[in-house]
Amino acid sequence: MLLAETGFKSTKNQRFKIYLTNSLEEHHKDTDTLFANWLSSEANEANHIKRDSPVMVVMGNPPYSGISTNKGEWISRLIDDYKYVDGVHFNERKHWLNDDYVKFIRFGQHFIDKNGEGILAYINNHSFLDNPTFRGMRWHLLNSFDTIYIIDLHGNSKKKEVSPDGSLDKNVFDIQAGVSINLFIKTGKKIEGELAKVKHLDIWGSRDDKYEQLLNNGLNELNFQDVECQKPYYFFQPKSDESKEEYEFGFQISKLFTLNSVGIVTARDKFCIDNDLIELKNRILEFANNQIPDKSIISKYGLKDTSTFKLGKSRNSLFMEKDINKYYQKISYRPFDDKWIYYNNDIVERPLMKVMKHLLNDKNIGLVVGRQSTDNYWCNIQISKYMIDNRYHFSYKGTASEFPLYIYSENSIQTSFDRLHERTPNLNKEITAQIATGLNLTFTNEKEKTEGTFAPIDLLDYIYAVLHSPAYREKYKEFLKIDFPRVPYPTNAETFWQLVKLGGQLRTIHLLESPVVTDYITSYPIDGDNVVNALRYDAGRVYINQTQYFDNVPAGAWQFYIGGYQPAQKWLKDRKGRELSFEDIMHYQSVIVALHETEKLMQQIDEVGVEPVIAEVV
Repeated sequence: MLLAETGFKSTKNQRFKIYLTNSLEEHHKDTDTLFANWLSSEANEANHIKRDSPVMVVMGNPPYSGISTNKGEWISRLIDDYKYVDGVHFNERKHWLNDDYVKFIRFGQHFIDKNGEGILAYINNHSFLDNPTFRGMRWHLLNSFDTIYIIDLHGNSKKKEVSPDGSLDKNVFDIQAGVSINLFIKTGKKIEGELAKVKHLDIWGSRDDKYEQLLNNGLNELNFQDVECQKPYYFFQPKSDESKEEYEFGFQISKLFTLNSVGIVTARDKFCIDNDLIELKNRILEFANNQIPDKSIISKYGLKDTSTFKLGKSRNSLFMEKDINKYYQKISYRPFDDKWIYYNNDIVERPLMKVMKHLLNDKNIGLVVGRQSTDNYWCNIQISKYMIDNRYHFSYKGTASEFPLYIYSENSIQTSFDRLHERTPNLNKEITAQIATGLNLTFTNEKEKTEGTFAPIDLLDYIYAVLHSPAYREKYKEFLKIDFPRVPYPTNAETFWQLVKLGGQLRTIHLLESPVVTDYITSYPIDGDNVVNALRYDAGRVYINQTQYFDNVPAGAWQFYIGGYQPAQKWLKDRKGRELSFEDIMHYQSVIVALHETEKLMQQIDEVGVEPVIAEVV
């Protein structure tokens, strides 16, 4: 049709070889459809290409969709290959390998591999370059292709990316996800078992700058950097190995704490989580009232059936529940922001009871850490007495995980969620034994703690101090971003106890249990309606509306980050349109003290110093 508009007239009755098909579906037996004309013919023609043709080039801009609707058996089976590294399953509970762009990369790889040579050329989401859970995908691509060119155009607004010179970095498209141009070349001449050569280039800056560089340079004119893809992650980006050896001598907290989990997912936060326990109870009482029809609940609360949640079935379970009040629990929803949750299997999508049941007792404590980070400055750590939400404080690519300090015996866990008593440390015995040997101390529990011993809480406080050291974070920032952090084996008892003391102070301040947090450094001097509707910071004043403000708020506390959030700002933003109660006003002032004191304690930790271990502890 386009050619006809130019005046072109075909002399032969022959179509162009362009076919409409769902690429992610396998070829099938040729069958006629109800559409007896071109659509049936189109499907059959595309079918022949998929089945018989030698595909030399696969190119395009695949769609990005983490929640993919392309769930066909053929592409799902191919994606399963990306879950293995050299024949060993990657053992990841959460990953994004089902994103459509990943499926299209696998689709292209399949046809190039089938042909034995060819080129795969895509513009797609750049997250596969360095996400640890994509290591199987990278390993398979390295084994399939000879040479891989990566042009990382960045522009990831979720990562808050900025150019190395500090200037703004813009996306080449009007999207949030960062973008890369990827060329995968297969000649069929590579020795089996040899990995592909990976060449990487970063292009930063404005959209126009990126366009100009790409328009004015051929592939051979760009200054690519060779990437050495190493076990276990096979990153497609250059990574500095400086200090890697001494960092890896430390113990990984995911190995020390034997039981851990990402935060819970309710899938309906507005219904089953609330600041106000009375409001939450009113909703649950309506939900559990069999005199109220389903349609009224749906209309009032916006609840919908999903593949895992059926409103009628869930309500029927609560109708038969003898004591619906036993499920009200506290949850750490965001930093310094504990709420109430109705923690019930019939309402909460992913309660993760195996781990979170050990945090139903506020005498326990959980270390909260992000596995990955995309920020230049690593700060993905916090502490909690309660279960956590899955978006607790680590935003893009940084889902929070919680590591309980203690595990309670099944006999002491009551269905009524009564206080739990019998407990054992959730700690790897071999690692604690190595630590004890290095310190020449004995590991014990709190009840038997005497001189010459250290307890589980001491070890947690030591870890908490180390991971709040600015110097430690800066020195090992590249490694801290990749996986759960490692911590040096302590070998000097004096330094250990100094760090334990500082870590303990941080812990009690962050739990708002320290008397320090009630020694307010701010004031709230102006009367008004206390409604948060115009948040801004101006010369030490945090305005919640046009007239009311918290005074003498240090800039450092206002700007302080925990993971992807700035708590002094996030806490108020989450209350926009709400009236602050007297308790809210007092709580916020305690949070400001906590953040201010944290800055001071972090500097004291650096004064003590975190010594890396450069020889393995035996």
